[in-house]
Amino acid sequence: MWTSLATLDIAIILVGLPVIGNLFDMPTEKEWLTFAKWGEKYSNIASIPILGWCLVILNSTQTAISILDKKSSIYSDRPVVGMGGELVGWKNLLPLMPYRVHFRNYCRLAHQLFGTNITMNQFLPMLELEAHSPGGFLANYIPILTHVPDWFPGAGFKQTTQEYTSTLSNFVEKPYNYVKQEMVAGTARHSLTSSQLEGEVTVKEEYNVKWLASALYAGQHINHSFQLSTIASIYAFFKVMLLYPDIQAKAQAEIDTVIGSDRLPRFDDREHLLYVNALALEVIQWHTVAPTALPHCSTEDDVQSGYFIPKGSLVYPNIWKMLHDPAVYEQPFEFKLERFIQTEAKEPELDPYKLTFGFGQQVLADASIFISCAMTLSVFNILKYSENGITFEPDTGHTAGIARQEISLAMSWIDNSHGALDFV
Repeated sequence: MWTSLATLDIAIILVGLPVIGNLFDMPTEKEWLTFAKWGEKYSNIASIPILGWCLVILNSTQTAISILDKKSSIYSDRPVVGMGGELVGWKNLLPLMPYRVHFRNYCRLAHQLFGTNITMNQFLPMLELEAHSPGGFLANYIPILTHVPDWFPGAGFKQTTQEYTSTLSNFVEKPYNYVKQEMVAGTARHSLTSSQLEGEVTVKEEYNVKWLASALYAGQHINHSFQLSTIASIYAFFKVMLLYPDIQAKAQAEIDTVIGSDRLPRFDDREHLLYVNALALEVIQWHTVAPTALPHCSTEDDVQSGYFIPKGSLVYPNIWKMLHDPAVYEQPFEFKLERFIQTEAKEPELDPYKLTFGFGQQVLADASIFISCAMTLSVFNILKYSENGITFEPDTGHTAGIARQEISLAMSWIDNSHGALDFV
């Protein structure tokens, strides 16, 4: 059923049916496992046609870096998803935005505030303070359906979009108008919106600021349709603490030794908390939050490793496979945080943040997870929940959607801070 094609042909093709292609060959759940099997059997670059789209699946870390990082200028585009993107309007948010003028303007504004460790430092106190599944609509796969009239048979999804659009409008406008009111009153705190609206701004500039701020706000607060990756990672951290109490004890001992109980951990303690930092990294490697991430869309024809990737292809990096590749991580299915601690005998293994939160530096996500883990361990012991002599084991299930999160975790929290709790 698979055909290996010659150099400069489309990677590896799973031959499908006319028009719909391999729609019925796509897995309906845990697609990253199927993608990994395809990669092991056929190629680290594989493609299948679905409803006119060419889906390219990347199972190799090196290949993904070569394509999505080193060739980001032609792979930074996003497909406009019919239901959520075109009809509702989520295409205006940065993670789902096509790589065009608005995208570049958003990135320029974001880089001013978050582009380096130095510029990000002004937001670390905010993170320290905070530490105290759409896709099932046919319009996403057949874009022409976004243009059918509301009365057309089967167009009930158009009514749904009206509700979603109203929600999105409130989501974008209310926080933005709140900041503008605070600026008028002279009480606005430093933020992307307040800093960019100082002085005279054009209508176009104001539009860019509003939607970029909404994208960042979405990343902090939406936990249903677009689940927060950092929150899902912190849930995974709690699960690890329940499963491995010895690791919890070692991390707490390091915090006690380095910091004591006079205060809570800060970001500038990170270089001295080697075990806690490695723990945060291992949580990311062990629990893949977004197994296939959001798709990229190629804006030009390209050749990679002798394979042709046509313009307009949807490129899915199989993050789960990369984080569990034995060629990159020793015993990848074991929780071994020592892999991220440098010794005289070995260098630390690949930083999983580079894969989990997109190709390139994701400093805020990295910092948020570390400080949440460190502060929690400095104050609490996290124990399995017990009731009437029965101890409840952690649930092994996960939610479906953009970010995988623990379905439920029953736990007990006991103050171990010897006074540090007073600083929370």
